Amino acid sequence: MKVDVGLWADLDDIASRSRELESLGYDALYVPETAHDPFLPVVLAAQATERVMIRTGVAVAFPRSPMHLAMVANDLHTISRGRFVLGLGSQVKPHIEKRFSAVWSEPARRMREIVLAIQAIWRCWNDGERLDFQGEFYQHTLMTPFFNPGPNPYGTPRIQLAALGPRMTEVAGEVSDGILLHGLSSERFVREVTLPALERGLARAGRKRSDVELTFPTLIATGDTEEELAESEKKLRQHFAFYASTPAYSAVLELHGWGGLQRDLYELTRDGRWQDLGSLVTEEVLEVFTARGTPEDIPKQIRARVGDIADRVSFYSPAPITPEVISRILAGLKG
Repeated sequence: MKVDVGLWADLDDIASRSRELESLGYDALYVPETAHDPFLPVVLAAQATERVMIRTGVAVAFPRSPMHLAMVANDLHTISRGRFVLGLGSQVKPHIEKRFSAVWSEPARRMREIVLAIQAIWRCWNDGERLDFQGEFYQHTLMTPFFNPGPNPYGTPRIQLAALGPRMTEVAGEVSDGILLHGLSSERFVREVTLPALERGLARAGRKRSDVELTFPTLIATGDTEEELAESEKKLRQHFAFYASTPAYSAVLELHGWGGLQRDLYELTRDGRWQDLGSLVTEEVLEVFTARGTPEDIPKQIRARVGDIADRVSFYSPAPITPEVISRILAGLKG
């Protein structure tokens, strides 16, 4: 089982942190788009490492044109010597319109077209195919030699899509190389909603399941003593509650009959009562959505839930965990 990890660090620390994570045995580093651009840290991580895959986890697609994404991904694939993966996500409507001042419309159809446009641009550069992409949202019909970088010596990067709902999941199955599940995903949701939607997308394109990597993330709380575990669970509860307050993710909770929890959490955020979020999350909810226990318990729980369906996994602890603990979890997942 491949194991990925988020590359969360100040820009000055990206190189040293990347080397540390590679030495621990992770298979891939993913760079989020939060307070920093997601692409610049990839350059630093690529130059500091030799083995790990490096992907954006994820870059927000809609504020950028397919040409921008094709160019930066092509360059990063060269810099990393073939280790870059372009991870794309849609974000949610308020962020696209109010933070990025960009257009939000038909997210699944738009994402599908972005991927197809990027792939058409890469075929132009790598195969000499005439650039003539004319879609509903994007048109790319001009590529002169001066702006053509030519074939990439490492081929084209893979594209992976973040998806939660069935429509975006179908798009991932139809046009992408991988699906990046959300941290709020549950085993039941993946089996009952995600996998059927993924199969519909694969069938539409005449592809097979092995054509698309599935990455499953898990929020964890861990510790060797009751005190350590209790402190970790406290932070986990608060972090999960923040995720669960987002209306765009309500479908997962609705499937389990906990739609009211999402609405209650959302009301607390509207009132600015962030410190109260965790108090609404019950043990039953945490049991479904998270993994908790000793560093040896965590891999067993993840494997039991998704070992037969996930190609890659990641785990994230809102509470700090030591390299020694990380090594023990990795050993269980890879052993």
